This record gives sequence, structure tokens and C-alpha cells, in this order.
Amino acid sequence: MPPVATRVCLYWSSARICEAVPVARPSATSDAVSTTSVSAAAIPVPAPSLQTRQAIALALVYVIWGSTYLAMRYAVAGLPPLFMAGCRFVIAGTVLLAIAKARGVPMPTAREWRGAAIVGALFFLGGNGLVAIAERDLGSGLAAVVCATMPLWLAVLNVASGERPARREWLGLAIGFVGVVVLAGGADVRDNPWMTCVLALSPVSWAIGSFLARRVALPRGMAAAGAEMFAGGLILFAVAFASGERIPSAPPSSSVLALGYLIVAGSLLGFTAYAWLLANARPAVATSYAFVNPALAVGLGALVGGEAVGIETAAGTALIVASVALIVLRPKLARK
Repeated sequence: MPPVATRVCLYWSSARICEAVPVARPSATSDAVSTTSVSAAAIPVPAPSLQTRQAIALALVYVIWGSTYLAMRYAVAGLPPLFMAGCRFVIAGTVLLAIAKARGVPMPTAREWRGAAIVGALFFLGGNGLVAIAERDLGSGLAAVVCATMPLWLAVLNVASGERPARREWLGLAIGFVGVVVLAGGADVRDNPWMTCVLALSPVSWAIGSFLARRVALPRGMAAAGAEMFAGGLILFAVAFASGERIPSAPPSSSVLALGYLIVAGSLLGFTAYAWLLANARPAVATSYAFVNPALAVGLGALVGGEAVGIETAAGTALIVASVALIVLRPKLARK
């Protein structure tokens, strides 16, 4: 499953294009023609608009996190779940912290490390760690469907804190939840009630982490994501060691490759894009991935992982797309 602190930024910059143009000049002594490279005037390229950046970040989160459920299933097939998740986030966090330091971003203070550890534990132990444990027995599509309830829990926390989502957003959340239920109609959870309960705790932990990420002291910029991942990864290692997980001496290559994909795409790209959305988009927009990812995860599980798919997929996907449209597309006010 897939978030991180709200202060992480995707870096967008304008560029200048300068091209060499060959110019023909007739010679005074012969008919030969020589060419000279003339630099054209630099043409400034405007930076993408906020709406464009939001669309790009949403596309990254949708596609990447829609595929991480299946990748996680392959990873835990040959690696202990909590150890695997710990490797993922310690490595990704170290890379992000190194990039942040190279860019001159201040490193976390002791107070910020405490905030990062709290949020990191909720995101990566309670969120991703529980999904990894559950996917040893449950399909990746079902895991994505259960995790799709996260925005509902976040909405409950926001209401409890005094915030009021717009009616359109409430309607979108309601339709999305119905779509998730329909999508899960073909999944048999009765054979694994315990793991289903473990999985159900993941979106609750994820929502609490998203709620607290705006309210605790966290580092600035990319250091926030790096600190949360690094701290969360260390906590995962501690719990993995305490629970007696054993590291295989020769894990299958498919699990190692899946772990690599989770590190590079799922953590470095996906989490950074999500953090930027939390800071630059409405909460309902930032968390709308939870309604899109189930359809993508179920489809990938069927096409690549051989998971069973019924007619519920089509109906659930239609409802989910409708809910995302209600949440993301804000109606324009008529001009007077």
C-alpha cells in the first residue's frame, strides 16, 4: 500500500531551448557554400501549471501504486514480509536523505526525527507492513480493495477535527466505497478471516498517519520523506527481528526484482508524488488514488498473477471512475 509528509516537493523547473541553425553563405571566390552555426535566441519554456503538475503526480500515484500490490505479492513469496518492507524503506529513505543533503536541505532535528518516526511507523509498519503480511495468504486485488477504504477513515478524522468536506466530495467518497464493495464481491475472505482483519487495519493506520503528517514537526522538503521512510524501515526491522523472521540465504530472483521495483518506483517515485499532492491539492484529490488503484491492481492480478476476476470488476471499476470524477473534477463557477 501506499504516503509521507506533506512538505515533500516534486521539483519542476523551466528550461531554455537553444539550437544551432546552419546558414548558407555564398563565397566571393567560388560557388562553394559554407555553413555557420548560429545560435538561435533562447526560447523560455513556461513552467507547467499547478493543474498540470497535479495531473502528472496523480498519474504517477495511480499507475505506480496500482502495480505495487502485485509486486509485493511476488516479493513476499520469497522474502519475510516485515524484513522485505524494512529493506525497501531503509534503502529508499537513505537515498532521499542523501539527495536532500546534496541539495542543501537541512537535515532533521531531534524533534523532527521524533515526528518522522511517529508518521513513519503508521505509514510503513501499520500501513505497508500489514499489507505485506496479509498478502502471503490473500490476493493482491483484494488487498487493494481493502486499502481503498483509507479516504473514508481520513474523512472521519477530518470531521472529528472540525473540517467539513464539500457535498460533492462526500458523494464521491460514498460512490467510491460502493464501488469498492462491488469490486470485492467476488473475493472469498471467509477462508482467511484473521488475515482479512489484519489487512483491514492497514488503511486505518494509513489514514491516521496522513492526518498527523500535517500536525507534527517534520523536516523540510525531500528530507521529510527520507526521514519517515528511514525511521519506518528501522522500526520494521526491529519488529521483524522481534517476531523471529528468518532471512533466506538464496531468495528467488522474482522476489528480489519485485523488491527492487518497490524501492525505485513504489517508494522513491510514488511516495514523493503523493507527498507533493498532500501539500498542493485538496485532501480528497490526494487520496483519490485509493479508488483507482483497486481496479488497476485487480486487472494486473488477473493478467499477470492469474488471480480470479468476475463481472464485479467491470461494475466496480465504473463506480470507482465515477467517484474519482466527482472528487477530482471541481465544477467551474459561471461568470457573471
